Amino acid sequence: MKNLSLALQARRDNSLYRSRQTLDGPQGVSVRLDGRDYLSFCSNDYLGLANHPAVVAAFHQGLDRFGAGSGAAHLITGHSRAHQELEEALADFVQRPRALLFSTGYMANLGVLAALAGRGDQVFEDRGNHASLLDGARLSGARLLRYRHADAADLAQRLLSASRPDALIATDGVFSMDGDIAPLPALAQTATAHAAWLLVDDAHGLGVIGPQGRGSVAACGLGIEQVPILVGTLGKAFGTFGAFVAGSDDLVETLIQEARPWIYTTAPPPAVAVATLAALRLVAAEDWRRSHLQTLVRCFRAGAARLGLELCDSETPIQPVLAGTPQAALRWSAALREAGILITAIRPPTVPAGTSRLRITLSAGHSEAQVDRLLDGLEQTLAARNDARNV
Repeated sequence: MKNLSLALQARRDNSLYRSRQTLDGPQGVSVRLDGRDYLSFCSNDYLGLANHPAVVAAFHQGLDRFGAGSGAAHLITGHSRAHQELEEALADFVQRPRALLFSTGYMANLGVLAALAGRGDQVFEDRGNHASLLDGARLSGARLLRYRHADAADLAQRLLSASRPDALIATDGVFSMDGDIAPLPALAQTATAHAAWLLVDDAHGLGVIGPQGRGSVAACGLGIEQVPILVGTLGKAFGTFGAFVAGSDDLVETLIQEARPWIYTTAPPPAVAVATLAALRLVAAEDWRRSHLQTLVRCFRAGAARLGLELCDSETPIQPVLAGTPQAALRWSAALREAGILITAIRPPTVPAGTSRLRITLSAGHSEAQVDRLLDGLEQTLAARNDARNV
């Protein structure tokens, strides 16, 4: 066993120590943290639905009808009418025959990968994938092979050495730390050419891009034939909690039989499903949220370019500003916090060494004036950094 105290001190010494922050109110673009109000640019509430009145009212209605908890796993007595209605609505939304609810996106990826892959199988994953996809492949017992980020040609080359023709390819739809979109048409074409399955985790794309917010897969014009396994989360653009896997009848029935993180977990509270169904209706109906969000993205990127900030190649609400070292990212975050702007410093191992960053996320709840305030804060931080260098 390692010495825990020494390991924790090493994290502190290397500026990699993580600390929690405690909010004193609801999620939103303005939050109260430790008694002070901040303008927040670090939430995944992309459409501003986490505290939407209709979603909150639906949550209350769900509590009145179903109570506070589900009481059991889905296969016992935990699967309520609210869960069933949400699964059917999600399947219709993403244009798949079936959808299956999971408690979290992490559990969904662990469950689907372990159910579909095992010893002797091969799973090919993008190097920029979320930790849950990587961990799911490792825990499945399959051999994990990682291809260069967003590089379908490298994937194709690696597939040539596949020991079996039924390999599984897994990728984020929108990459959570860079904000870029996977080359899904090329990946789908490669998967078809090699008789491989393609799984897309569209946690950060659903609700945000594509027709009616149906995500990166729909935005690329791909269907179930090209992407047979679609994973989505409900705690980001949908503003609530949970996740789902969508696909064929056989896929969902297989997960019901074999996905251990689904079988052996208490079902989410039914009231959450009622609230999520209300959020889903807003996501599908209110295109203005996505349009406004894209306006904010363009405004931010134009302002950041004027300031000479180093950004990732992203047209999504995830707009990382690269700082380089963990120390630099922490200094930027602290300076912005002093100015009343809340942005988290992202450091290794979440991102590769040398690419620590401020992970700025925009929401449809933000105004253009608030984005201007963010840019002013970044400009002042840059000026202070340059002054310090010249001393």
